[in-house]
Amino acid sequence: MAANSIRERILQTLVARLNPVATDQAASVWRTPSVAITRDQCPALVVFPESESLAERANDRVTRELTVRITALARAVPPVIPETVADALLCAAHAALMLDINLGGLALGVREVESEWEVDDADGVAASTSARYQITYRTLIADISIQA
Repeated sequence: MAANSIRERILQTLVARLNPVATDQAASVWRTPSVAITRDQCPALVVFPESESLAERANDRVTRELTVRITALARAVPPVIPETVADALLCAAHAALMLDINLGGLALGVREVESEWEVDDADGVAASTSARYQITYRTLIADISIQA
């Protein structure tokens, strides 16, 4: 069986980092769910790998930039404010992610790129707060499972 790519190991590390954050806030963590997160599954943190680009090639190495979106979802009925719940959850997720920007040695660095907010009236008010992160890492050109 082939080894997982560095990209996959980074995504697994992100989910592992977010699990204690979610537990502390009575939330769940989902990675690229194929169906919508239900009211009963909120609050939740969702990890979406969005894209990857090649930043630089040198000899037999390539520097890669993986863009990942982490979304905090909350649904609430007044007087609870779902935007506040989602913001607190994303704030804790951000702190956990930035605690070690090298992700245990897998990455060259992590930087926040942008954030966005959305509120919807979906069976009670639903709030979504997202942050995008760019994770830079390096592999061999010929083998994306080998860190370079």
